[in-house]
Amino acid sequence: MDHGLVGALLVGVSYAKALSYASKKPLIGTNHIEGHIAANYITSKDLEPPFLCLVVSGGHTHLVHIKNYKEFEILGKTRDDAIGEAFDKVARVIGLGYPGGPKIDALAKNGKETIELPETHFENLDFSFSGIKTAVINLNHKTPNLNKADLAASFEKAVTDVLINNTLKAAKELNINKIALAGGVSANSYIRKRFLDLKQTNNMKIYYPELILCTDNAAMIASAGYYNYINGIISDLELNAIPNLKID
Repeated sequence: MDHGLVGALLVGVSYAKALSYASKKPLIGTNHIEGHIAANYITSKDLEPPFLCLVVSGGHTHLVHIKNYKEFEILGKTRDDAIGEAFDKVARVIGLGYPGGPKIDALAKNGKETIELPETHFENLDFSFSGIKTAVINLNHKTPNLNKADLAASFEKAVTDVLINNTLKAAKELNINKIALAGGVSANSYIRKRFLDLKQTNNMKIYYPELILCTDNAAMIASAGYYNYINGIISDLELNAIPNLKID
């Protein structure tokens, strides 16, 4: 039970079953997205539900209401590209290569001029990044001499504006002042800074994992497994891999 490529999940589940059986230890299934959220409990010992968590990675853009340690409600999600996917595609087009997130983050620090890019906002709390991504790609093709640092910084600003807009909207609707970031894209220095600014401008408490805990790692899965265990959620040997497992 997890989230990701089924082949890798099957290998992991099979190993976990064998280890559980041989060691006579409980088998505890976890969810990959829950793991990213639970990485915050490792870094911030004082963080307790309820809070909002923005899960941003190569495969996900979820705004989640963490009601308690095992009850989640997805308030909004991407309708097209995940934000990390958009970072990778933009980086490839402007010649930065893979992985796109860290490369755009580094290049954007040298940007000086802001280029206006379209931002998609919905009535609800869903996200869309395909319009921003396409606008960057078209600009790069039409104006190849455009300053790449300015383009990277403008892309970063546009997607972060969308993230902050939805998160603040949800926080106001639910009267919550605690916001956590999670997932690989939460390592982005600009996104972190913009959210940290909300401490002063909107009196928010902002949490995010240490950089080493942002990308996929065993510690975050162990953290999620711990909260399953103390809540009596223990699996049996019939546990199977579910590549599209939802958290709500």
